[in-house]
Amino acid sequence: MATVLIGLLPTYTSIGIVAPMLLALMRFCQGLGLGGEWSGASLLAGENSRAGKRGFDSMWPQLGAPFGFLLANGFFFMLTMTMNYDSTQATTNHAFLSWGWRLPFLFSAVIVALGLYVRFKLHETPSFQRTKNRGEVVKAPVLEVFRSSWRDLIRGTFIMLATYTLFYLMTTWILSYAIGKVALGYLGISYHSFLVVQLITICAFALTIPISGLLGDKLGRKRFLLVVTVAIIAFGLSFGFFLDPARMGTGSSANLVLMTVFMLIGMALMGLTFGIQSALLPELFPTNVRYTGSAISYNVSSILGAAVAPFIAAWLAARFGPGSVGLYLVAMAVLTLIALITTHETRDLDLDAIGRDKPAGEVPESVLVDA
Repeated sequence: MATVLIGLLPTYTSIGIVAPMLLALMRFCQGLGLGGEWSGASLLAGENSRAGKRGFDSMWPQLGAPFGFLLANGFFFMLTMTMNYDSTQATTNHAFLSWGWRLPFLFSAVIVALGLYVRFKLHETPSFQRTKNRGEVVKAPVLEVFRSSWRDLIRGTFIMLATYTLFYLMTTWILSYAIGKVALGYLGISYHSFLVVQLITICAFALTIPISGLLGDKLGRKRFLLVVTVAIIAFGLSFGFFLDPARMGTGSSANLVLMTVFMLIGMALMGLTFGIQSALLPELFPTNVRYTGSAISYNVSSILGAAVAPFIAAWLAARFGPGSVGLYLVAMAVLTLIALITTHETRDLDLDAIGRDKPAGEVPESVLVDA
């Protein structure tokens, strides 16, 4: 419901500093909801997957990101068309800025209702039910995952780091850099034109997610992601070439073909690194802490790689140019590379058997649910 409530927030002129504070609170609630639901959807898909096809079967929840992005940006594109909004010329009292922007948030109530309906129809997975029957469900999974799986929490967090950094650079930061005023060092592309570029290139994101699942099954999660992460490092080194205003052009003379190529590469890499994560992160943890462990890794990574990325990128671009933003992505990808090197291959693991080879008594009775 936080998304719907954003569409109802009063403006800064109405309540002052409280308005952005409420927006930040709603964004925080969105993050909590996304992290929890993502883990549940990934576990549901992975623990019901076919033998040898867990990577592909687990990637379906990942398609929610590009499809949601297409729906949201498509809605905004339609609004800018029907309301004749041009970000390079519109005044602050334009209808789109006054109330039009609220409509996509309000209409998200339909998606919320559909999601709740599906959620209430779900049952526990067979893997979790077997764990429950064995009396291995823990009372305090947060405490247990930090006690028994803290290394995998760290690995999982940093394995996702490059993914999240890349995603928010290719969606949030690039938007502000592309449509920002030329006088401030940005490209000055109209919002409408850049929405077209995003709608085209997000298709590369959607198309490469299934490919990621297939290749993750064929090559193994670790080997596949090592290759993709090296490609992300190479892509980060190309930011200065693609995004230099002198080469890209600015305003109405901006080279939208070059921007589209840049976005296509970034979005394709995003799909390749993102698609297999819904299989890999849950595979790092035993069933009794799998939901909690994958959710913590996913959300902490979102804080480190996503929450601060647009702000760091904006500061770097203003001080040192767009090439420095690419170097920031390179640094995050190197950390992911290290995490991948130190982790084990999980493709062929039996989800029920993960963590069950520990000596008897390693899990204290105080954390087990009474039979």
